[in-house]
This record gives sequence, C-alpha cells and structure tokens, in this order.
Amino acid sequence: MTKRVLSVGQCVPDTSSLTRFLTSHFDVEIDQSDVERDTLEKLKSGEYDLVLINRKLDADYSDGIELIEKIKRSSDVKPSPLMLVSNYPEYQEQAVEVGAVYGIGKDQYRDPQTAARLQPYLG
Repeated sequence: MTKRVLSVGQCVPDTSSLTRFLTSHFDVEIDQSDVERDTLEKLKSGEYDLVLINRKLDADYSDGIELIEKIKRSSDVKPSPLMLVSNYPEYQEQAVEVGAVYGIGKDQYRDPQTAARLQPYLG
C-alpha cells in the first residue's frame, strides 16, 4: 500500500535527494509544501503517513521547529508523525521536545539506520 509523505521546506536539490532516497526504499507518494500556510492547509485537508519538515524552510527561511509547534497546537489538522530534516542532533532533540519523532539528516541517506528509522511510518 502506497504511503503518503508531505515534504516541507526543502530546496530543489534537497527535494531531489530526498525523493530519490524515499522512492528507492519505500512505496511512497510525496507531496510538497514550501511555506507554513500551505503546509497547514494540506494537513487540514489530507492524511499523511509522515511529514518531513526542513529545519529552515527554503522559501522564507522560517523555522521548522516553530512550524512543528504550530502543527501540534492546531486542533484542525489531521494527526501525522512529524520529523525534522536536519543533520544537527541538537535540533533533532529540540524537535522531539516539541512533539516530533526523531528525524533524519540530509547527509544520512546512505546510512542503513535512516531507512530503518522511517520503516515504522513508511514500511
């Protein structure tokens, strides 16, 4: 069964890398969102098996952790696991503190543990 992923705030090269990684390991359909408003609208109208949020959204450089907080506080969005996309463990820990599950880093796509971390949501 195809899983749905919402990728939020990735730049074009990162979108390409992330898409290649996800589609080579899982049966997924990937939607994209560039800014907070669009993200919240998509989460209100659709269901996702996983939401991957960049630490800094490329379109406006807004903070991904703040977006996670807003999503978690929003009562009108459909619940989905949220993950931060960041290479920095300190930001991953901050994201977990505000309600995300521990995410993945852009430099970790070749690490087998990365696919294993996503397996519970996309496998």
